[in-house]
Amino acid sequence: MGKDRLRFYREINKVTDYNKIKEMLSKYMQHKNTTVWEHSRNVAYRCFIIARYMEEKYNIKFNYKELLVGAYLHDFFLYDWHEKAKWHKWHGFKHPSIAAENAEKMFNISENEKLIIESHMWPLNIRKLPKSKEAILVCLVDKFSAILETIK
Repeated sequence: MGKDRLRFYREINKVTDYNKIKEMLSKYMQHKNTTVWEHSRNVAYRCFIIARYMEEKYNIKFNYKELLVGAYLHDFFLYDWHEKAKWHKWHGFKHPSIAAENAEKMFNISENEKLIIESHMWPLNIRKLPKSKEAILVCLVDKFSAILETIK
């Protein structure tokens, strides 16, 4: 296992109940053959790598705890949005607030972690603007990861 990947898993295990989240999110599919857990892990890992690069290259400091929690729980909505249900057509608009509510109930997330989760679908959710560098990074990496998972 690479040095960065090992450091990522050390960090993510410090700040979340990694195995519990993995078990819960592995039940649901996200994009094509990618589960919600795989997608969330991919987003968190890519955010971690990019943040470390930006810190080393440009001296931009990140709050890694908030970044990783927000990234790992950004799609913590806990339902299968592919199932036929009338309200699922609004999934893109509604799931960030549902994920934030679930994360608040099950984990002791900070206000910034909640905002990272709620704003990750910007600009689709126009009123939830990413307001921190951690939220901006999660928002952008989520879209990049979704594209990769959809076309693979």
